[in-house]
Amino acid sequence: MASTGDLAPTRSPRKSSSSNGSSASQLAKREEHLEEMVGRLQDDLKAIAATLARMGNDKVSSATESAKHEANKAVAQGQQMVSDLQNQAGEFEEQIKDTIRERPLTAVASAVGIGFILALLARR
Repeated sequence: MASTGDLAPTRSPRKSSSSNGSSASQLAKREEHLEEMVGRLQDDLKAIAATLARMGNDKVSSATESAKHEANKAVAQGQQMVSDLQNQAGEFEEQIKDTIRERPLTAVASAVGIGFILALLARR
């Protein structure tokens, strides 16, 4: 990379008109070189920005996929738990029905006792 001394025009005392033509051409060459360097720098910055954007999009896509996978897994586990609870509730219901069929008087007495206790609790 050129130093600023190489790029900046130097001031020298004016000599003849032939040296002015040479200085002007050197100045024009330096300006062209500087414009070329600025253009390359802009291209490099655009390439870096595109790479960073692509990397960011890749990370976002990866995080989104991971979140979707975890959400699907959580939904599946929740559905399995609901299914298990429904099965257990059905089994408990069958047990209660069987007990009521075997001992109807005990079931009625238990229901009356539970109702009485709930009524006492509700008064307080």
